[in-house]
Amino acid sequence: MAEYLIFFALVFGVNLLPAFGPPTWSIIALYAFNSDLELAPLVGLAAVAAASGRFLLGHATRALGTRFLSVKTKANLTAARQMLEARRRNTLLALGLFAISPVPSAQLFEAAGLARLRLLPFTVAFFTGRVMSYAFYGLTAQSIRSTSMGEVLREEISSPLGIALQVAMLAGLVLLARIDWGAKLTPRDSNTP
Repeated sequence: MAEYLIFFALVFGVNLLPAFGPPTWSIIALYAFNSDLELAPLVGLAAVAAASGRFLLGHATRALGTRFLSVKTKANLTAARQMLEARRRNTLLALGLFAISPVPSAQLFEAAGLARLRLLPFTVAFFTGRVMSYAFYGLTAQSIRSTSMGEVLREEISSPLGIALQVAMLAGLVLLARIDWGAKLTPRDSNTP
């Protein structure tokens, strides 16, 4: 039982990080590869811990992040939120992005928090997608126990590509917040050039 609690706390803590945390799948794979713990509870606990951590990250970003934003950036984020909420199709596409996106989820939840989107629907979509992907990673790890998972994990966490992706995602988040969404999404009058 203690091993499951430690696993939950580890996954939860990693998912509170705004960037540079190891991907949750790597923790699941490490446990599936190196322990005799049952895979089904690991997947369920990981999905709950990850979704809870990201939900709190989104709320923390909403509470703390907006204090440091300019009035113009806040207006841009409000326009983006209104665009997403204006049409059901936009919301469904955003929920799909949270469910199946290979993009690091921390930045998705940070963006949703800054835009003041309702986080619960996104968290449910994230949870659903993660149950499926975590099961895949866990089963894969169990099937390749004869390889060196520690080396793969070490390479994943410290690879220049992995670090560059995290930096690029943070830069992308900053750039998206700076776009004047109100101007971009307002229909133009057909009489103006």
